[in-house]
Amino acid sequence: MLKDCPDVITVREMAKLLGVSINYAYKLLKEGAIGYRKVGHRILVPKICVEDFFESARIPNI
Repeated sequence: MLKDCPDVITVREMAKLLGVSINYAYKLLKEGAIGYRKVGHRILVPKICVEDFFESARIPNI
């Protein structure tokens, strides 16, 4: 799913990849579930942070 994705994506691209609304994508970022960087006025999401988000699903919630 992410292998064809560029190393850095926009929030809109992240929302599309995850199949969620743009508002929910921003919520994930705000809550710290997915890491990001602000560059000027742009929010950029490293692909590795999205991969880490998926990886964290394998850790059982205690």
